[in-house]
Amino acid sequence: MTEPDIQAPAHFIRNRIRKALDAGQYQRVITRFPPEPNGYLHLGHAKSIALNFSMAQEFGGYTNLRFDDTNPAKEEQRYIDAIKEDVRWLGYTWKHECHASDYFEQLYAWALHLIDQGLAYVDSQDAETIRAQRGTLTEPGVESPFRHRPPQESRDLFERMRAGEFPDGAHVLRAKIDMNAGNINLRDPVIYRIRHLSHPRTGDQWCIYPSYDYAHGQSDAIEHITHSLCTLEFEDHRPLYEWLLNHLPVPSHPVQIEFSRLNLDYTVLSKRRLTRLVDEGHVNGWDDPRMPTLAGVRRRGFTPEAIRAFCSEIGVTRSDSVIPFGVLENALRNDLNTRAPRTMAVLRPLKLILTNFPEGETEWLDAAIHPQRPELGTRRVAMTREIFIEADDFMEEAPKKFFRLKPGGEVRLRNAFIIQCHEVIKDEQGHVLALHCTLDPDTRSGRPGADRKVKGTIHWVSATHSVAAEVRLYDRLFQVPQPDGDKTVDFITHINPESLVVVADARIEPALAEASPGEPFQFERLGYFTPDPDSTPKRPVFNRAVTLRDTWAKLEKQGA
Repeated sequence: MTEPDIQAPAHFIRNRIRKALDAGQYQRVITRFPPEPNGYLHLGHAKSIALNFSMAQEFGGYTNLRFDDTNPAKEEQRYIDAIKEDVRWLGYTWKHECHASDYFEQLYAWALHLIDQGLAYVDSQDAETIRAQRGTLTEPGVESPFRHRPPQESRDLFERMRAGEFPDGAHVLRAKIDMNAGNINLRDPVIYRIRHLSHPRTGDQWCIYPSYDYAHGQSDAIEHITHSLCTLEFEDHRPLYEWLLNHLPVPSHPVQIEFSRLNLDYTVLSKRRLTRLVDEGHVNGWDDPRMPTLAGVRRRGFTPEAIRAFCSEIGVTRSDSVIPFGVLENALRNDLNTRAPRTMAVLRPLKLILTNFPEGETEWLDAAIHPQRPELGTRRVAMTREIFIEADDFMEEAPKKFFRLKPGGEVRLRNAFIIQCHEVIKDEQGHVLALHCTLDPDTRSGRPGADRKVKGTIHWVSATHSVAAEVRLYDRLFQVPQPDGDKTVDFITHINPESLVVVADARIEPALAEASPGEPFQFERLGYFTPDPDSTPKRPVFNRAVTLRDTWAKLEKQGA
């Protein structure tokens, strides 16, 4: 893995691990990242990935990537491949690639051990009945009529369950703990169920599959995980995690520690809601740049360095909070500002004709690749008689504080000279077709008037030495900070209709047409952009990763 991007801040998990190491409880730290291969990773997973890998790395250990493949109904190889790609992209390397299915035989043997010890039994009730008998937070559960089934009978049934004698739902295996427990997870939880489904890795070898709660802790123990770092929704599951470890002959006893999950405003991180966005066509797949999936933000132009810095900045606590999306965007701005080459692009071109520039000639100007990194040198920019400027940079009837181009007004063309507008060319409907301007030759670099000041500087590209491009302007997917906060309103109604604006006829500097997907650029005055995988040299396509400034913060302030 790459070295940490910034100084790691103290937090309660780091302090607890350090204290345990100092006390000699562990020789090294071994963690795991255990995703279910039934979907794509999102930004919430990035926080967990960063924490698990960084803790092991910091304390001289390692991290396993373990796929919790206990539900063959939803698991696919494409998800496994995507998860591995995402973890690698974030900059992390796992020690072992593991699968819960690697341990199916051992987990089955331990289930038989629980049965033989009178700590598990086969229940022959249906799922709805078992669910109803669990009770509530204020009422105890009801014991199953099969709770006292003799161990020999339960073992026989469980072995026949494995042999495939029974249909789905005919029986389940439950741990025998306490139906009066205050924690509902201890009320004889189901640890095995029958599912006649082919598994992506084990094929038709099994027709019974362990529950997540049963497989997780024992997989940790088999791999000698020292610290099982989970989000807070697993806190109520910890007593079951520990009960199973304490009642099975496992080779090690991991410690589960919970931390708060990532919550971002203006987005949703629920897998169910993300799936709905994709299935109903509100976005263009799991890697749509508006999606909070790692595949989506990568395609949009986010960098792994920015995401790791973001995870470090928000810290690790046990308090639930909502992180402003602007914090994530600022992490990207801070990263790209230091290394993204500068270039010029015009999104909505307006033709400008320099009437005193020689027809047919091209003047090559030098422009800095990065103003704070002179070691990168300069790039050549073509100046011609006809250029394009942003349509928004001209206003025929401009207010007093409009410091861009207007009739009779002056602006400086970036990296070039000062021009003055003296004629507006319109069509019969009164639409502006072009501007006639003159350049002031004394304001060129090296001339006596090069330092003459004007209040406006605008960007531009040559009409003949630029390339047509499609530019996709991505913004926040939702219009409100908490799109799923009101359960009485469908979160879909909060989708931002301006979350994607496609500009089909932008103009860019020619060298950009050869750029590779993910390569970052700052389009001067416009924001940070990267080529999309759809991009080709003949038809470049660029995605806006983030604007130069947080415009949403300004809007929120105005609305306060």
